[in-house]
Amino acid sequence: MEEEPPIYRLPHDTLHQIFSSLPLRQIILCRSLSKFFLHLLSAPSFLHLLSISHPPLHLHLLALRHRHTPHASHTSHTSLSLFDPDHNTWLHFPLDFLPFHSPLPVASSHGLLYLWAQPKPKPNANPSQPETTSTKSLIACNPLTRTFRVLPHLGSAWSRHGAVLVDADHRVMVLTELAALYCHRTPKWLKFSSNLPSKPRSPLLINHSAFALCDVGSPWRSQWKLFSCNIVATPSPSWSRLERHEWGDVFDVLKRPRLVRGHGNRILMVGGLKSSFALNAPCSTILVLRLDLDKLEWDEAARMPLEMFRAFRESTKFKVFGGGDRVCFSAKRIGKLALWDRCAAEGEQWRWIDNLPGNGDGLYRGFVFEGRLHAVP
Repeated sequence: MEEEPPIYRLPHDTLHQIFSSLPLRQIILCRSLSKFFLHLLSAPSFLHLLSISHPPLHLHLLALRHRHTPHASHTSHTSLSLFDPDHNTWLHFPLDFLPFHSPLPVASSHGLLYLWAQPKPKPNANPSQPETTSTKSLIACNPLTRTFRVLPHLGSAWSRHGAVLVDADHRVMVLTELAALYCHRTPKWLKFSSNLPSKPRSPLLINHSAFALCDVGSPWRSQWKLFSCNIVATPSPSWSRLERHEWGDVFDVLKRPRLVRGHGNRILMVGGLKSSFALNAPCSTILVLRLDLDKLEWDEAARMPLEMFRAFRESTKFKVFGGGDRVCFSAKRIGKLALWDRCAAEGEQWRWIDNLPGNGDGLYRGFVFEGRLHAVP
């Protein structure tokens, strides 16, 4: 019989004091060593010690969304995969503290992770009887403190087709052809109809407003415009086109544009830079434009280096996610992520992220996770 490591026999209080001196990143890595360390470093007493002995602790990480399939097993996807750009390291946060199966992380804000999940089957349930998706719930949790809260129930259509948006005040909006707005100060969803001209693309929630791109063109030629909605305008918020004459053809220079939340009160718009205004003009690179919502002025934030863009040239689709001054790009058959990192210590840089979870071949989606110990769901 293998002898138990000596460290396991030390008093937990002593171990808590030792590990509390480590940076938060190292604590997260130590959690993955064994079940013993996972429980030791997730104990409420240890988290309380960190909160009183350290300044507010948080991490700025890039999280990957799981690529669920209709036949995904209930035991799959039990952890959240995150990339730490500052240390070029992958971290994994276990989600086994949630009493749900197949959790699907979709968004995050100020330390809280939001995900769709279904309750685990009852012990006496008939395994041959298929489960319905009507019980799927939206959950807010803090994977650092391993605490969670179930939000008011929504119908199954919202979980299948809705984009989940969150902001710094922990407002939650689920947007489809309709919209459901949940404010953490009320125990119910405020529902209102959408007057958007088409299905919203890459919607964002910033301060008290939602933003989305919509196609107002024809079946033969897309024409993208920016729409906004003041979500605190009760009783019935309404969407309207946000435009200025000074913007000119800013929406026409990009192919398949999408939005990403920028730093502060800014929006990033990312797409392929058209080589001309012809209908099927090829793209010369990927361009990042930035809109200052205070001044309502656009400027160029970045453009992908040509040697990196060559990997995306053959892909008809690519995905964009991230936020602030870090944006990731993924495409099929590349096997890695491209990262624009304006926060890098060496200054702005473009680089590749390798060692992706899984086989690394596919369209990866994700979001920014700003881990905070004091965030309470």
